[in-house]
Amino acid sequence: MTPLIATFAGVTGLSIGSFLNVVIYRVPRALSVVHPPSACPGCEMHIGARDNVPVLSWLALGRRCRECRMPISARYPLVEVFTGVAFVLVALFFAPAIAEARGAAAVVGATLELFAFLVLAGATVSLSAIDFELRRLPNRILAFVVIAGVVLLVPALLLGGHAELLISALVGALGSFAFYLALALISPRGMGMGDVKLAGVLGLYLGALGWAQLAVGVMAAFAVGAIAGAIVLIIRRSVADRRVPFGPWMFAGAWIGIAGGEAIAAGYLAAVGLG
Repeated sequence: MTPLIATFAGVTGLSIGSFLNVVIYRVPRALSVVHPPSACPGCEMHIGARDNVPVLSWLALGRRCRECRMPISARYPLVEVFTGVAFVLVALFFAPAIAEARGAAAVVGATLELFAFLVLAGATVSLSAIDFELRRLPNRILAFVVIAGVVLLVPALLLGGHAELLISALVGALGSFAFYLALALISPRGMGMGDVKLAGVLGLYLGALGWAQLAVGVMAAFAVGAIAGAIVLIIRRSVADRRVPFGPWMFAGAWIGIAGGEAIAAGYLAAVGLG
């Protein structure tokens, strides 16, 4: 079952990635993501179905618009590929719980959990791209992700027999938001309100998996961010260019917590003699 779910998730992820390209461009500019249809920014010709196949159309067109031959940024296929790969990885991690579930309620719960983290994967790609480009984390996307998290994760935990994780999810959301808010108030230049809101969103998802995932996910964000910041300081010479968006590293830390939180926490506790 897991390979089938992963394959379906990968194909779906490629298509979702195509839509995320629209989201990445339009949402920060307060434009509708459904109207008007996608068009070439050079000649304004609407992009037909044959030219809108993820990755393949970009390659078939020679990376240029069919009509005006304006170059098409490599960002578009990269977003599609990253989303497809992310969906496959999420499916490989969460789909086994569906196969192992006993009873219809547990199966539905595990499926809803998978859907919730697929939403988070899509948000990871879109918000990271926007934050890298514009240093922003739009409220419209954050609101969608938190609503999807509540709608999907609450019944998932209840149906899966893990009602106790609702407490860690609530604590994760509120605690992470409060912690980042304190950092933003102490150092406004180093932390934006978008990061504060994202912290609450990620705390919800991490807490829904457990305390270990929550703790590791939060701490890993700062470790990854520190490494990224050090690399930027070494590579870039201009002081004005040394600002590093923190959102992508918050996502990276969260996924470290999701995938390896239990193992990392157990290893740490064993190392300090508390395991």
